[in-house]
Amino acid sequence: MVKTGTRRVLSLLAGAAVLIGATSASDAATVRVVLGYYSAATQGLFEEMAKDFNSKHPGDEVKIEVIQWDNLQQRLTTDIAGGTAPDISMIGTRWLLDYVKNDIAEPMDTYVTPEFKAGFIDAFLAPSTLDGKLYGLPIAASARAMYYNKDLLAKAGVNEPPTNWDGVVDTAKKIKALGGDSYGFALQGKEIETDAYWYYSLWTHGGEIIKDGKSGVASPEAVAALTLYKSMIDDGLTEPDPTGLNRQDIERLFKQGRVGMILTGPWLRGQIKTDAPTLNYAIAPIPEGTTKATYGVTDTLMVFKSSPNKELAMKFLMETVFTPEWRIKFSKAEGFLPVMKEEAKAFADDPQLTAFTDMLAYAHFAPAVANWEQMSDAIIAALQKTYTGQAKPEDALKEAAGTIDGLAQ
Repeated sequence: MVKTGTRRVLSLLAGAAVLIGATSASDAATVRVVLGYYSAATQGLFEEMAKDFNSKHPGDEVKIEVIQWDNLQQRLTTDIAGGTAPDISMIGTRWLLDYVKNDIAEPMDTYVTPEFKAGFIDAFLAPSTLDGKLYGLPIAASARAMYYNKDLLAKAGVNEPPTNWDGVVDTAKKIKALGGDSYGFALQGKEIETDAYWYYSLWTHGGEIIKDGKSGVASPEAVAALTLYKSMIDDGLTEPDPTGLNRQDIERLFKQGRVGMILTGPWLRGQIKTDAPTLNYAIAPIPEGTTKATYGVTDTLMVFKSSPNKELAMKFLMETVFTPEWRIKFSKAEGFLPVMKEEAKAFADDPQLTAFTDMLAYAHFAPAVANWEQMSDAIIAALQKTYTGQAKPEDALKEAAGTIDGLAQ
């Protein structure tokens, strides 16, 4: 399975809330912060934030823990169930509804000022607002766009990036005709965000993941979106085995100059600067089908209701983490989009970042529904069955739609 243990995680979450009140306040002056690993910069960056905050609050202490994203949800669930939840944690915003539903997340409205709240870019704050209450602050945000290898496209006789899927297919065919070990279009089929890679196609074909409370993944638009990817695999326009490659694998192929086009987030820019500084590439919008679309993603910092140090935890967030100084340092180090208005001014002259921010007007986010992780597991299973030829797109998606509708009840 791509997301090992998700069902167990959700099951444990449902029972974890009863233990919240049992958490002891062994050290009221210490704030424990658990973060997901973005890059080699993450730990050092937040350690510096903690050091800054600690120096201004003698006697209090912020402690930072960074763990791999693939282990984060399981780790939090174990801590919650054991009565040892942190005070603050980074989470995927799509997890937030389950935390709120199980009374685990602390509402933030009584802690934040209107001025502080107004400092965020609305599109990125909105996913953390549920039933009118603020439960988290967006720490990282991204939209997706298409990176293309200018040299490889030029070698294939293509001087402008394709703007629609027909153009992507045509360009990929020309790159294939060059021979060698290069691929026209990278397609991810393993691990985290395998489903997201398909949403680019789904949304630009006019489809929806969930529509009117029911699954939309077996709609004609969804079938067309998946049939496109499957035909590209069958025609040799992608790498041969998409289900064997995760996001990092296909990004590595692009950095090696072996991929003509790849759909991913702004973080790849920083990696290219370090790992492949001579790569001649550019960034363009996600190709259109019947409409424009991109995937908007936020990660959130939330405070646990069990925390004995909620006031201090919120001070750390408001006085340090979400100040312009530290936000700019964070975005430059990690390569994400600005989430605050003042921070965004520091990146106004970055033309590559503009390629992503211009897509925000067409951004779709993961649906804010309970059991979302299980639903995405069902979608990933359908995609992998199709990519490997074990099922036709219509049949695989129909099975996933049945699972999603069952979870939505």
